[in-house]
Amino acid sequence: MRELLNFTQEDVAEKLGVSQQTVSNIESNETVDHDQLIKMAKAMGVSADAIKHLEEDAAVYNIVHNSSFSGTGSSVSGQNHHCTFNPLDKLMEVIEKNEKLYQALLKEKDEKVAILERFLEEQKEG
Repeated sequence: MRELLNFTQEDVAEKLGVSQQTVSNIESNETVDHDQLIKMAKAMGVSADAIKHLEEDAAVYNIVHNSSFSGTGSSVSGQNHHCTFNPLDKLMEVIEKNEKLYQALLKEKDEKVAILERFLEEQKEG
């Protein structure tokens, strides 16, 4: 279910207040404690039943037709869940971070080139 919703283990871990490794361990267990299942479901905005009875095609149908993303305002569990971020905003944040990193790398490269040029100039003079 987590993968169908495009959540990473880190995303779910953050919502649960646990480590990514804890989420990984929960997912790798053959059975999951009912309370844990409810917490995981709530973190992903779906019902525990949706996870218990996961059939990929049915889950996709439910997500598309019953989630808050479909515009109906209801979710698989019958509660209202609203996305707290705009995916395009997140994409733009990542692009801006990459641009800043790129600019920092270019600046560092230019500084190193200047140091090497001074060194070569000193070698010619001395």
